[in-house]
Amino acid sequence: MRRILMAGVLMLMAASVRAALPDDYKVVLLTENFPPFNMAADGKNYAAERNISGINADIVREMFKRAGIAYSMTLRFPWERIYNQVLEQPDQGLFSTTYTPEREPLFKWVGPLASTGWVLLAPPGSSLRLSSLEQAQPYRIGAYKDDAVSQHLESKGLEPINSLRDQENIGKLLKGRIDLWATTDPVGPYLAKQEGVSGLTTVLRFNDAQLFLALNKQTPDEVVTRLQKALNEMKGDGAIDAIMRRYL
Repeated sequence: MRRILMAGVLMLMAASVRAALPDDYKVVLLTENFPPFNMAADGKNYAAERNISGINADIVREMFKRAGIAYSMTLRFPWERIYNQVLEQPDQGLFSTTYTPEREPLFKWVGPLASTGWVLLAPPGSSLRLSSLEQAQPYRIGAYKDDAVSQHLESKGLEPINSLRDQENIGKLLKGRIDLWATTDPVGPYLAKQEGVSGLTTVLRFNDAQLFLALNKQTPDEVVTRLQKALNEMKGDGAIDAIMRRYL
């Protein structure tokens, strides 16, 4: 009987926690084309709901489902605009957002959703190899405007040539308009493959990073707690591994 009573108390406590949010509460989720983590089904710069696919898009969907929190999901362009929008608008979230110490106080974080690496890529067949970012100073480096990779390069005193779309750097690299492409692995090679380009040379791997869901600072802590709990459960029961196998 004592166990039954305890179970009943725990159920009531769980119900009271879930009731802390209004019935009509919803998180507005924004993302961008960042394959294979999040991408429009038709490759365009706008998509909504089920027309958005990718590893992290599927993880986030399942995470919200398990947490019992309503959401909408929209893919837009450019990253700079949606990044600033989530900074300013309550109950909005952004993925896949690279966690950095500089960004940590700007958002509330749920994750990590996935791990990545930052690389400098050269054209196929290049013999160039670097051992540090300092050695990259003499080279023209293409990057993605306001992306964490570009921000990191700038913080190290480099002056990347920023593009509004990361894909633009593929053509610039092959045409000699830039010497190196600073991007994320596996995103950069994946984008290049979509453009029919393979065999890009990794000149330097200079950082390992983690991708998160970044939520506006005014998001209730209860939302963060429930989402993180759901994500942890997914890691434990194999759901994330199953999602990754669908794309990689």
